[in-house]
Amino acid sequence: MVRNHRFLKFAQWALILTGLTLLGFWTGVRIQGAYGKDADIRRFEAARLELQETTGPTATPTPPLVLESNLPLDMSLWAEGRIEEYQESLHHSLNTPLAILRIPKINLEVAVLSGTSELVLNRGVGHITGTPLPGEGGNIGIAGHRDGYFRGLKDVVEGDFLELETLTDKETYAITGIFLVDPPEVWVLEPTERPAITLVTCYPFYFVGSAPQRYIVRAERVGS
Repeated sequence: MVRNHRFLKFAQWALILTGLTLLGFWTGVRIQGAYGKDADIRRFEAARLELQETTGPTATPTPPLVLESNLPLDMSLWAEGRIEEYQESLHHSLNTPLAILRIPKINLEVAVLSGTSELVLNRGVGHITGTPLPGEGGNIGIAGHRDGYFRGLKDVVEGDFLELETLTDKETYAITGIFLVDPPEVWVLEPTERPAITLVTCYPFYFVGSAPQRYIVRAERVGS
């Protein structure tokens, strides 16, 4: 009886220690992840301040529909492998972000980096080469991983707002359409009559392996 009691106490403490270890691991992941994201945003903010100091203040209106935020990085929907890839990406230096993309509906705030290499998409979201740069108008293409930053796109609907902040301006967009296409259908990135953003990710969101389709979120600039 005494031996069984000791075994139960030992098992209880083992479970407690295991739980604390796992909690510490995930807390570390969240802290390091938030630090990495904040580092990219801080580099963007520093570049913006430097530009303002060299060119003088600019009259940038604050959009009334979307409030700027500084959100912690939420990896609760991310795939485990994507979290590991993100952690590894923090060991690499990248250029200053082109912009900051915010989608309040899904608590997303992420740096828009140049290009769509695997390193870029593990670290943030990427500007699609060949489409206008953020701030230039036209149809701006931005890609992200379905099991990382862009997994939350599954929860947006028409009418939700996006905010794109560049070094010199901040613009608000409203989602006007969500649709699926096959990978060869690049017409979604063709020029549009109105200034727009086209967000691209793979679909289905929880598909195992190489996803067969692309999930497209189209948003048009408010007031344009």
